[in-house]
Amino acid sequence: MAKTSTKTAKKATKTALKTRASKKRETTPEVPQPRRVAPQQSGSRPRSTRASGKSGAVEIPQRLRIRVRAYENKILDASVRQIMDTTLRYNAKVVGPVPLPTETSRYTVNRSTFVYKDAREQFEMRVHKRLIEIIEPSPKLIDALTNLSLPSGVNIEVKML
Repeated sequence: MAKTSTKTAKKATKTALKTRASKKRETTPEVPQPRRVAPQQSGSRPRSTRASGKSGAVEIPQRLRIRVRAYENKILDASVRQIMDTTLRYNAKVVGPVPLPTETSRYTVNRSTFVYKDAREQFEMRVHKRLIEIIEPSPKLIDALTNLSLPSGVNIEVKML
């Protein structure tokens, strides 16, 4: 008889604990959770508020982002210097040149055509990159940059932001 009474006592305590927990859940008021703000993306920038003719208008400053790529770093630096000289001639704000990581691609080739697999040659191509950002370029500056003659082997990508 002692065994059955202990089992019933255990069951009674379990049900009492469950009812207490459920009452506790019911009586506690819901606390509002703080709002989570999505983090800014790395490419986004703060918008500047400038007074213009319209009330409450938000104006974004215009930017030119120039990515210059070349296989030889000396030619690349010379062309970047040329771009920097033209931008400074027109009194524009310039950020850069920022050196970006060099892109390397390696190729392994057999020396012979059919046999001698152990004899191989390895070749490597390096693409050097620079980034220049011009803040609020004038139309005269854009014309000067389009008429700029750069050496062959230099690739330029221009983005208007």
